[in-house]
Amino acid sequence: MRVSVDDELCDARGQCNIVDPELFTLDEYGYSDIGQGKEVPTGKEDAAEQGVELCPVQALSID
Repeated sequence: MRVSVDDELCDARGQCNIVDPELFTLDEYGYSDIGQGKEVPTGKEDAAEQGVELCPVQALSID
């Protein structure tokens, strides 16, 4: 499982980071910096799905 962010949609609300700050890292301005196709570690699949669901602007996706 991989998770990605659409940089053009992300508006730094940080809801994903609240779910799992190690998986959903943010840059110094609060924008997601996970990039494209970040591998989700074993055992973090539920957190990845929850973080994607909580994004209010749907900037995150699971591949």
